[in-house]
Parts: sequence; C-alpha cells; structure tokens
Amino acid sequence: MSAAPAPRPRDAKQQQPHEQPPQEPKPKPVLVFDDPLDRKSADDTDQGWGERPLSGGSAADLARFLDEKPPHHI
Repeated sequence: MSAAPAPRPRDAKQQQPHEQPPQEPKPKPVLVFDDPLDRKSADDTDQGWGERPLSGGSAADLARFLDEKPPHHI
C-alpha cells in the first residue's frame, strides 16, 4: 500500500487555462520601392568620413597635422 493520497477531481477553475486579453497584431513592415541613392547617407558629409570642421589659423592646422601624423613620421 502507498501512503499517497487518493486522487480527487480538481476544481473547474484550475482546469481552464488563464485567458489573456487578445493582443493586437503587429503591423507588418512596409516595403519602400524608392531609390535609396536619393537619400543622404552619413558618409555623404565630411563629418561622416571623420573630417574635422574647418578652423582658421595656422596653429589649428599644425595641431591637426601633428594629431594625424603616423607615429613613424615623428
């Protein structure tokens, strides 16, 4: 004999799964058939290529030259 309790019927509330409110379907992505080359990209500007804004003066030019010079040219 087993010491386990005898099986008994469960409540009706426990047998029904928890109902969740219906979720609205996510909108599908839209296909755009325009020309992607008509839009400006990040690398269309000097800043996109890592260029610095123009600054006047020879001291700024020298600083830029020294910053961008490879280590073996010092």
